[in-house]
Amino acid sequence: MLWTRMELPCWCLLLLSCLQSLSAHNDFFTSIGQMTDLLYTEKDLVTSLKDYIRAEESKLERVKRWADKLDSLTATATQDPEGFLGHPVNAFKLMKRLNTEWGDLESLVLSDTTDGFISNLTIQRQYFPTEEDQTGAAKALLRLQDTYKLDANTISTGNLPGVKHKSQMTVEDCYELGKIAYSDADYYHTELWMAQALKQLDEGEESTIDKVTVLDYLSYAIYQQGEIERALEYTLRLLKLDPEHQRAKGNVKYFEFQLEKQRKAAEETARTQEERGKRDTSEKKKKKKQKNSFPLIPERKKYEMLCRGEGLKMTPRRQSRLFCRYHDNNRHPRFVLAPVKQQDEWDRPYIVRYLDIISDAEIEKVKQLAKPRLRRATISNPVTGVLETAHYRISKSAWLTGYEDPVIERINERIEDITGLEMDTAEELQVANYGVGGQYEPHFDFGRKDEPDAFKELGTGNRIATWLFYMSDVTAGGATVFPDVGAAVWPKKGTAVFWYNLFASGEGDYSTRHAACPVLVGNKWVSNKWIHERGQEWRRPCGLNETE
Repeated sequence: MLWTRMELPCWCLLLLSCLQSLSAHNDFFTSIGQMTDLLYTEKDLVTSLKDYIRAEESKLERVKRWADKLDSLTATATQDPEGFLGHPVNAFKLMKRLNTEWGDLESLVLSDTTDGFISNLTIQRQYFPTEEDQTGAAKALLRLQDTYKLDANTISTGNLPGVKHKSQMTVEDCYELGKIAYSDADYYHTELWMAQALKQLDEGEESTIDKVTVLDYLSYAIYQQGEIERALEYTLRLLKLDPEHQRAKGNVKYFEFQLEKQRKAAEETARTQEERGKRDTSEKKKKKKQKNSFPLIPERKKYEMLCRGEGLKMTPRRQSRLFCRYHDNNRHPRFVLAPVKQQDEWDRPYIVRYLDIISDAEIEKVKQLAKPRLRRATISNPVTGVLETAHYRISKSAWLTGYEDPVIERINERIEDITGLEMDTAEELQVANYGVGGQYEPHFDFGRKDEPDAFKELGTGNRIATWLFYMSDVTAGGATVFPDVGAAVWPKKGTAVFWYNLFASGEGDYSTRHAACPVLVGNKWVSNKWIHERGQEWRRPCGLNETE
C-alpha cells in the first residue's frame, strides 16, 4: 500500500507531460493526427489498471495464505481443544492472533489499492473526448456509409478497402449508432443500424442489449418512413418475446387500424377511377411524363458520385490533350538544370499537378510545427462574416509563417518560383488534418460578388489562385473533386495541385467550386497557399474580357 501511495506523484508528472498537448484541444474527432495522442493516453491508463490488478492480486494472495494456514491450524486444534491449549505456546499464539493478527488482516482487507489508478483516471478524464466527439465520430460513419454506398454489415465487419487493422463492431456499437441517428430523427439510418444490431443478435452474439429493445426502435423507425406493414411485422415479433410490452400492444392496434384505413382508401380510389374510365389514360400520361423527365443531378449527388470515382466527365478526346512535361517557368534560374515534373489533371478549369515537389523531411517538419497548433477548421459566415465551425467542414488546421522556420520560407519561395506569382500578399501556409470521415463540402475559395467584404481585412484583394500540397497518401477516399465539371484529383504524397480561381479579368471562375471528399480509410494531411490579387498586376496582367 505504501508503494502505491508513493507512486502517485511520479504518475502525475508523467501524465502532465503526456497531456500537455491535449490540454488546449477539443473536437478530437475532427483530426486523426491529434486523435493519435489519445491512444497513448489510453495506453497509460491500461498500465495503471494493470498495476492496480497486480496490487489486488498480491493482497488476495496474502489473505489466501493466511486463510489456508488458519484452516489447517483450527482443524487440528478443534479436535482436542483442551489438549491443544494445554501447550502454553499455543495459548499465547491464540491470544496474539485474536488480539493483533486478525486486526492486521482486517486492515489488509480494508486497504484501498485503487488510489493510484483512480487518481490517474481522474487526472486524465478531463482530457477525454466529449459526448460531442463520440456523436461526431458516429455521424462520420453514417456520412461515409452514404457517400461510398456501404451497407451496415460491411462497416460492422470492418471490410473496408485497404484496411490494415481490421476492427469489428459489436451489437452495442451498432445500437449506439442507431440511437444517435434516432436522436436526430434520422429514421433511415436508425433502421439500418438497428437492423444490423438485430442481425448480430440473431446470429448468436452475446450482448447486454436485448432483442426487445432493438425491435422497439426498429419498428418505430420503419413506421416513421411510412412502411406500416413492415413495422407491424417487427412489433408482432417483439410481442412474441415480451407479451406484456404495453407500447407494442398499443402500436399493434394502431398499425392495424392504419393499414385497414389505407386498404379502404385504395379500394375507394380504384372504384372511383374505374367509374370514370380514366385509370388507363392516367397511367399512360404518368408513364409519358416519366419518360420525358430528365431532372438535373443535384450537386450533393454529383459530389458523392465523384468521391466514389463515378461520373467523371473527361472524354477520350479531351484526355488526349492532357500532357505531362518538365516545367522550368520560362527558364527560371532555379529550374534550368532541375525542372519540376508537371502533369495536366484537367483542362477546364485548368488544373496541374507537380510531382515530387515537397520532400518527406519537409512534410514531417511542417506536420511537427503544425500539430501543437491544430484547431477546429472554420468557415466564414456569408451573412455576418464571422468565423465559425460547420458540420460540412470536418478537419483541424494551423497557420505557419515563413519567418518561424527556414523550411516554411523555402516552401513559399518554391511556390513563387514555380507559379511566378507574388507570395508577399498571399495568406500564410495553412496545414490541415482531416478527422473521422473528414471532409469539406463544395465551396469556392474566392469571394463572390455577393461577398464584397470577404477579404477586406487583409487588404490584398481576392484569392486569385490556390496551391494545394498533398502531404500523405490516403488509402481510400479523400479526393478533391469539382462537381460542376465532373473532375476528381486523388491525393498522392509529395505532390501539389494548382489552379486559378479568377480569370485574368479578375472575375471569378465558378467552375472551380470544389470539395474534399470524406476520408474512408487513412489519414489525410494537406497544406495550402491561397494567393491573392495584389502584387500580381505585372505577373498576371488583367484580361480584356470577363472569361479571358
